[in-house]
Amino acid sequence: MCASQPGEVQFLERFEMKRNCPICKTIVDSESNPEFPFCSERCRLLDLGAWSAEKYVVSEPIFDEEEMDEARRKTVILDLPDRDDS
Repeated sequence: MCASQPGEVQFLERFEMKRNCPICKTIVDSESNPEFPFCSERCRLLDLGAWSAEKYVVSEPIFDEEEMDEARRKTVILDLPDRDDS
């Protein structure tokens, strides 16, 4: 969205995307297919099943394990006086 004058809002036109279904490679249109990026519920469920069966894996860790150990938050317990609600 962009505003050209105070109080006026213009909406950018939606653009249509066409991609190949990741399962069967059929061309899929984002505007007309509610299962996008898949061509059908069948392909969507096949992809979900492949993930749950661990057929897909992330090839490299997103974070270096040493960096994660250094970045871990420490728990600090504060000994605060009791609050007087009177």
